[in-house]
Amino acid sequence: MPVQLNAPLVADLLPIAGVRIGVAQAGIRKANRKDLTVFLLDEGCAVGAVFTQNRYAAAPVQVCRDHLASGQTIRALVINTGNANAGTGEPGLANARQTCNALARSLGLHHEQVLPFSTGVIMEPLPLDRLLAGLPLALSDAAQPQTDGGAQWLSAAEGIMTTDTLPKAFSQRFELEGRSLSATGIAKGAGMIRPNMATMLGFLATDAAVAPSLMNALARRLADASFNRVTVDGDTSTNDSFVVVATGQAGNAPITDLESPAGLALLEALTRVARHLAHAIVRDGEGATKFITVQVDGGRDASECLLAAYAVAHSPLVKTAFFASDPNLGRILAAVGYAGIADLDVSGIDLHLGDVHVVSAGGRHPSYKEEDGQRVMKQAEILVRIGLGRGTASETVWTCDFSHEYVTINADYRS
Repeated sequence: MPVQLNAPLVADLLPIAGVRIGVAQAGIRKANRKDLTVFLLDEGCAVGAVFTQNRYAAAPVQVCRDHLASGQTIRALVINTGNANAGTGEPGLANARQTCNALARSLGLHHEQVLPFSTGVIMEPLPLDRLLAGLPLALSDAAQPQTDGGAQWLSAAEGIMTTDTLPKAFSQRFELEGRSLSATGIAKGAGMIRPNMATMLGFLATDAAVAPSLMNALARRLADASFNRVTVDGDTSTNDSFVVVATGQAGNAPITDLESPAGLALLEALTRVARHLAHAIVRDGEGATKFITVQVDGGRDASECLLAAYAVAHSPLVKTAFFASDPNLGRILAAVGYAGIADLDVSGIDLHLGDVHVVSAGGRHPSYKEEDGQRVMKQAEILVRIGLGRGTASETVWTCDFSHEYVTINADYRS
């Protein structure tokens, strides 16, 4: 069961003017499930994206990068679940391109105006015939009156799931220079999550007007504040993609500087959406029973804080201890010690587990009792605070525990 995560409600999701969504059952991997989604973007939309840093980037990621670099205005996204089209060589690239060609022909677009995305099993050929046969169904769904835009966003969130137990979607209303604006996002991911840019798949749209030249920077800033701060198992996917769309239909003066008051307000609002989705991925981590915040303070800079935070958050020994509520907290100290922080003076290390002071001056705190540590570890939401005693920098990452169910899910993933 996910850690305190509820399925999104249609009533809580906001339509975004300028975005239409269609979802279909194409039978790409399993029958009778939503597995093909299209986003249709009106003229005037600006698009930015960031992708996996895994060198074994999937075919659709490679095609997306090419299409974004072409200078064409992006007008459509096509997403399939059930098959990652990764590790598939030249045939995989051809299949991703044919997917774009087919959708572009149906919409009267250039093929480079379409971005493809895939998620699912790696190194299996994409069943292109089923995907192409499903496109007219998805387009027909997108052509229906979308008076209840929240329903379409929820359907899309369901249509991109793999091992997720619940769809992940979130909306936010916000004010910008006296105007009311909206943002809605969806994401999927539960395993193979240590994004080195974003998440496995995430799509966020706002009706704000933003200069197209800012969109990639906007996507990067949002990813770094949210998806790049989560880990489930330390594995970076071949397919990670995060796309941000600004439709410009709210009527605000276009944002041309992310450091301007309007730019910062936009960043704050969209970060709330992205961070909610990132947290949902951790809460729905494969087999997760606990949501763990790892906060590292007192670093000389952000990078060494993140080294320590991720060393703790990735550690299988730490994560299994949290699952068992076993206060074997020396494992946290060991992870900080091997994190790779140059000239770390361990005599300055401080550790709190929730409200319990565990370590001071690099050693066991005189008042610490294991029963106090275990009391905190039994909670569903846990805060780990580590002080490095070296400076003023601070960073936070979010992770989950490792349970027996994680092994079961991944041992049976292809069956």
